[in-house]
Amino acid sequence: MTEPSAPAPAHTARAAHAHTGAWAAHVLRTRISRGELLPGSKLAEQALAAELEVSRNTLREAFGTLADELIVERVPNRGVFVAKPDAEDIREIYRIRRMIEPAALLWGELTVPALAELDEIVGRALAALAAGDVPGMADANQQLHGVIVAMAGSPTLSTVMDRTLARMRLVFYRMSDAPDFHSGYAEHNRDLVRLLRDGRRDEAAAALRTYLDTAEAELLDHLDRWGR
Repeated sequence: MTEPSAPAPAHTARAAHAHTGAWAAHVLRTRISRGELLPGSKLAEQALAAELEVSRNTLREAFGTLADELIVERVPNRGVFVAKPDAEDIREIYRIRRMIEPAALLWGELTVPALAELDEIVGRALAALAAGDVPGMADANQQLHGVIVAMAGSPTLSTVMDRTLARMRLVFYRMSDAPDFHSGYAEHNRDLVRLLRDGRRDEAAAALRTYLDTAEAELLDHLDRWGR
């Protein structure tokens, strides 16, 4: 399994936005999305402020941003923790995805570079499937859906999708005892890109809608069976 590349050191990565709450939120969001901070993990304020070389007020600003995005949660008298999505969180994630992803397939700008990027991602997903690399499949799946929404050409929608995918990653970590969850979707993604290449955008959008409905049902069933 190929490990994700290590994040840039805090003192290097922050050149453009040093000491800002937005920068600190970005660093923490990235670490959460990479699995470096798992659902339920406590975010120790003093240690993180020292590590990121920001004030505790700046870090609290970052926590506020991530709490608004439902990526972390504040627990009175206990601190700040990486969120652990429940059934209603999953339903909300899929409400968002059903609204924006099929629309991007229908009306987004399907450029040659976008198709090439989708092909490359599908190739990586299928290689991960063959290798039994579950994190690799999850990473490729996340990236493909981000590229689909980017076809809309809207920075606002891409920001919404980035935040939704960060929440989605937390859901995936809660599915760690169901490693086969991603397997079928690598092949579904391949078929989706084939429809796009054939100019069958209506069919691609309908297929994606079914895909999202199925994934949501699987996730909810898994949480229900394990009493989460």
